[in-house]
Amino acid sequence: MNARTYAATVRRVLAQLLGDRRTVALILVVPALLVILLSFVYRDYPHGEQLFERIAVIMIAVLPMAVMFLVTSVTMLRERASGTLERLWTTSLHRADLLTGYATAFTLVSVGQSLLLVAVCAWGLGVSIAGSWGWILLTALLDAFVGVALGLLVSAFSRTEFQAVQFMPVVIGVQMFLCGLLVARDEMPRGLEVTSRLLPMSWAVNAVTEIRSTAETTAGLVCDFGMLAVIGLVALAVAPITMPRRTR
Repeated sequence: MNARTYAATVRRVLAQLLGDRRTVALILVVPALLVILLSFVYRDYPHGEQLFERIAVIMIAVLPMAVMFLVTSVTMLRERASGTLERLWTTSLHRADLLTGYATAFTLVSVGQSLLLVAVCAWGLGVSIAGSWGWILLTALLDAFVGVALGLLVSAFSRTEFQAVQFMPVVIGVQMFLCGLLVARDEMPRGLEVTSRLLPMSWAVNAVTEIRSTAETTAGLVCDFGMLAVIGLVALAVAPITMPRRTR
């Protein structure tokens, strides 16, 4: 990987992102607004406060991945459709420089997303947890990184932005059903439980659930963090191999 072209890619992508107010709002503001909306949904529900606190923490393990997957895949397709990538391929830029630069830029932006989401839950909505909010923040960042890596990987298999969006139910929707948000994973049919262990969102939900219930840093929590990091890095490593050099 060339450090100069990598750094140039990071600067270019950050400039594009920060110059698009709608994308910035989608990344930074929308997840926090969704959690606030959820608090109103449970306000008058029986035992709503306890249910909301559980689900709000899980949302921190769901929303960053979902939002970053969508934004990253669509943005990369836009680059290909506009011909920007084909022009970049005529330079000394390598696939690894491009995709690693994209991943870095989007992950940096997700720091603001994660900070705002955690701040809204911890101080704005009064969600209480047994562990540290710092660990929750780390989970959100790893979760966002996995979403970015999966978005870059999936974009290689799409020809249009619409096709990239169509991957959303397959890649993200399935994970939301199996991650433990709706039904505890150990209460699912055996086949679904085993499948859920292969999905990164399940590891993120495991992490925030453990942080919410205990103040100790357990081996299971470290394993959850490790699995998220490994899955993200593997997806990012495979993405350059599948990335086409010409727009089809």
